[in-house]
Amino acid sequence: MEFYNLPDKIKTLIFDIDGTLYTSKEYVAEQVDVQVRHWADLNSISHDEGRRRIAEFRAKYEKENNGKKISLGNTFLYFGVDIETSIAWRNKLLQPELYLKKNERLAETLRILKEKFNLICLTNNPVDAARKTLACVGIDKLIPDIIGLDTCKKSKPAKDMLDLACEMTSSKYNQCISIGDRFDIDLALALDLGMGGMLVNDADDLCDGIQVLLDHQ
Repeated sequence: MEFYNLPDKIKTLIFDIDGTLYTSKEYVAEQVDVQVRHWADLNSISHDEGRRRIAEFRAKYEKENNGKKISLGNTFLYFGVDIETSIAWRNKLLQPELYLKKNERLAETLRILKEKFNLICLTNNPVDAARKTLACVGIDKLIPDIIGLDTCKKSKPAKDMLDLACEMTSSKYNQCISIGDRFDIDLALALDLGMGGMLVNDADDLCDGIQVLLDHQ
């Protein structure tokens, strides 16, 4: 994991979910691919052709924006798929129960963190789909609030979502840490606003880094 600009006084931890609060490369990949397959079917092209078009667009975007990556939701906007449609697709297509199982080490980590900090999730999936993912991992009761794609009708990175996270936890930017597995999507904007950041590879990496957060208090 990597840490960025940790606040002097940490009040709130803002968690990404996918790739951050579970360890499953298979499900991280499937979440993207199932939507691309569905989009390809609706456009009467092969799944491979759909994957190629989406991948080419994302690579072009990254090249033209100094290496900055773009979320799938914002990618689909360029192909005429609005946010409301993305919300409906994700609620219909995502099946975390096929890939994820309870993670007691993560649950215990969050219990410890919950004693010290406010915990909130910020995700590019709809709230219901995200809640189902947390339940599969066994942590849905530990993080009471989720800001999702259907909350602000925007895909990360979006200032409105971070502002709402601060409002819901009665926190200022410089009291928050954004935690996620993608720098451009989960951390870059948060850091620009004055938050701290924690970049992790997965839930195991997150658990390994808990002591740094606790020691920083």
